[in-house]
Amino acid sequence: MVPHPGRKPKEGIYLSEMRRICLNLPETEERFNHGMPGFAIKNRSAFVFLRESRKENHVALWFKASSGVQEELVEQDPDRFFAPPYLGPAGWVGMRLDIDLDWEEVTEAMEQAWRLVAPKKAIKEFEDATY
Repeated sequence: MVPHPGRKPKEGIYLSEMRRICLNLPETEERFNHGMPGFAIKNRSAFVFLRESRKENHVALWFKASSGVQEELVEQDPDRFFAPPYLGPAGWVGMRLDIDLDWEEVTEAMEQAWRLVAPKKAIKEFEDATY
């Protein structure tokens, strides 16, 4: 992964844990996209990005979500969840990692996001390995 010129993301534990979670999902690969570390399934759209906001001084996760999930999460906890710029109108969700971080919840969100873009064969492989 080659970093965006002039930009060094705060990798630390956040990116290490995201790698552990996402790269455990079949056919997932890490990519650097628009200055952000991200995860995608081969040639399919990314399903998650790790975004550092220098302006707001926090690290957040942007993830693909099913219809209605973004609105529900933002309504329940607007300090933690938000509609990210650019991808928010498509239903993606932003989750701040510096507020009530729960890696089990993050793992569940990543698995659900992955299922939205993963081929059926990869989903079956994952389910066979985990159940």
